[in-house]
Amino acid sequence: MGCCSIICYQDIKERTVYWFMFPLLALLLGLTHYLITNNLTVFIYYTLFNILLISLIILLLYLYTKLITKKKFLNYSFGMGDLLFFYALSFGFPSVTFIILFSSAIIFSTLLFFSLKNSMIKKTAPLAGFMGLFLAFIFCYSIFNNSPSLYFY
Repeated sequence: MGCCSIICYQDIKERTVYWFMFPLLALLLGLTHYLITNNLTVFIYYTLFNILLISLIILLLYLYTKLITKKKFLNYSFGMGDLLFFYALSFGFPSVTFIILFSSAIIFSTLLFFSLKNSMIKKTAPLAGFMGLFLAFIFCYSIFNNSPSLYFY
């Protein structure tokens, strides 16, 4: 929760996030995922599938940006912090949970951005920050509400 909160604060406030926050997030999420699943093979399988899925999404975004909008991709249409956040997140959950959380976080971020767009100084979406906020809420809800584990698969 802390790492997601720091990423959220830095991305919204400064539009930059300390680079070491993303490997730290990947390490903490991956360690949690591994300790709960308690099976290295299952952990590696889910993580590789999640990384492959993120890579496919990034490839499609890249192709759309280059071929359709004819704009630069990295740090223009899509931030490096967003890319690193996506990959850090891929270590954290079983694939079904990952897909649900990832798509929900994207929807949450889009809705939040459009509702706050007029009051924001910079008119670009702090995607990693909004997704970090979403995940911090999800972790809090999961811990304090006695809900089913995020790691059931």
